[in-house]
Amino acid sequence: MPSPRPGSALPTAAPRPVRLGVHGSTRQAERIAAAAGIPPSAVEYVPYEVAEPFAPLRAGLADLMLLKYDPLEPDIAVSAPVAFDGRAVLVGAGHPLAGRAEVSIEEVADHEAFRCPGSFPPHVWDLVVPPRTPRGRPIRRVHPMTTLDALAELLRGGSAVHVSFRSLEAVLPPDIEVVPVHDLPPSPVAFGRLRGVEPPEHVARFVAAAERAVQR
Repeated sequence: MPSPRPGSALPTAAPRPVRLGVHGSTRQAERIAAAAGIPPSAVEYVPYEVAEPFAPLRAGLADLMLLKYDPLEPDIAVSAPVAFDGRAVLVGAGHPLAGRAEVSIEEVADHEAFRCPGSFPPHVWDLVVPPRTPRGRPIRRVHPMTTLDALAELLRGGSAVHVSFRSLEAVLPPDIEVVPVHDLPPSPVAFGRLRGVEPPEHVARFVAAAERAVQR
């Protein structure tokens, strides 16, 4: 290999991709990156399970994670919102709510929902799957929440519903429908990172660009 000419700068290695933790679909994360002007090759997606959402971040396998609502975990710092995700209910194709253009959360309360999984923060689950509707009707959170595959199997097999987000439509099988819920506000989507750990410069630039993009 030829030596660099005297006075010439050594080539600078490109930073590794931003490792971004995601649950389910990468589509929302891809839209956030595109709006921030980040090329696809600059982001690597790291999946996490809802029962242990912070595991990749705490293990050093991810630089950031996408999250909805502040988990209030002492070691997790949260960015400003970088997107908003509309609310929806997930149902099997044969469910009474299937095929609707939209539904009310009051109607959803007629059906059994899912309880808080694993180490998922209970106060966040209360925002995702409210224990009561605005009119005070209880939402019966009885089914176990584990993986997306197990969730789909329960939904297609009976009258269960899952109060969730419209972004999940990208990863669900065709016999599971995502029906918008018109009377729950959209969820803020933000980046989470380990508190007290200075992010690499390219990761900090990504966060700042995404925060600016959502304000445009």
